[in-house]
Amino acid sequence: MRILKSTQKNIISQAVKILKAGGLVIYPTETCYGAGVDATNPVAVNKILAYKTFRQGKPMSIAVADIKMAAKYVKLNPTAKNLYQKFLPGPLTVISAGKHQVAPGVESSTGTLGIRIPNYSLILKILKSFGKPITATSANVSYKPRPYSIKQLLKYTSQKQQTLIDLFIDAGTLPKRPASTIVDTTLDDPLILRQGKLLPPRGERSYHPGVVTHSPQETSQLAQTLMLKHWNNLQKQPLLFLLIGDLGSGKTQFAKGIGKFLKLTANINSPTYTIVKEYDYDRHQIKGKFIHLDTWRLQHLAELDMLNLQAHFKPKNIIAVEWADRTVDPILKISRAARAKIITVKISVGSSPTQRRITFGR
Repeated sequence: MRILKSTQKNIISQAVKILKAGGLVIYPTETCYGAGVDATNPVAVNKILAYKTFRQGKPMSIAVADIKMAAKYVKLNPTAKNLYQKFLPGPLTVISAGKHQVAPGVESSTGTLGIRIPNYSLILKILKSFGKPITATSANVSYKPRPYSIKQLLKYTSQKQQTLIDLFIDAGTLPKRPASTIVDTTLDDPLILRQGKLLPPRGERSYHPGVVTHSPQETSQLAQTLMLKHWNNLQKQPLLFLLIGDLGSGKTQFAKGIGKFLKLTANINSPTYTIVKEYDYDRHQIKGKFIHLDTWRLQHLAELDMLNLQAHFKPKNIIAVEWADRTVDPILKISRAARAKIITVKISVGSSPTQRRITFGR
């Protein structure tokens, strides 16, 4: 691995030379260090996939110099163009329908492609000189922290992975900033898949015979009761609630009960437009995260890949999924791999407007 300072005079020509040869370049951005190869070169893309290791079919975004270059690789609708004009360059990934001009493994399985225009002068100059997009994935290997320095990168990569790196552009230790916001513009309205700093949010199962609640408060109380029942399990495995029911049945009210049990002060609302919302909790000196997911607006199961749900399935973490019947198979696959405790909750309207019949079990 060759290391060059970002201030070195010939850094642009050196980086372009390596990219043209199919090499892997670690480069600084306004968020963290990224890993870049020629996104149109299948051999180069295979190299970065080998470096990242456990990608499991996840797509990769690409970095481009400007909207003109972006238009060569994706179909830009008015929603996407509006985001480009308002927020790019900057920490925003805009997903559009791809034109299939990149190497296999870069676009998603549904043919969409994320575009980044980094707000980093050196990288924009490299992109303009190279004339083609490079991958814009973070430089960490799968399931390791995003790197903000060469020291951190070396700490969390093996010797074998380090030999895959051809050039590290060293800009020192970068400020620890959030990852980019990811917005899908393939629908009429922008759909936020990952909330960053930039944009505001928008086998056979057995069932409990069921209970009837007569108010939203009782539904919330049931959620707290179930949380208390499984609290000890939570210390050694993640806890997953699959919430199933029609619109207005009480899925969000159930999630509010989880938040209340965890002593969250934030108002728990259904994350319909942000898809996922994350809360830190500290209950009796036990710390973890409550992940609230709403899959109603997901158009393709592949969009789950962008949410990186695997990272949330850890002991002490609670995951509640509204409209879980829409994505049950991939979520169950993730949860079983993490040895999560799974509770399926089915909610239906009873004989009165406030009455709910609730069954739950594995």
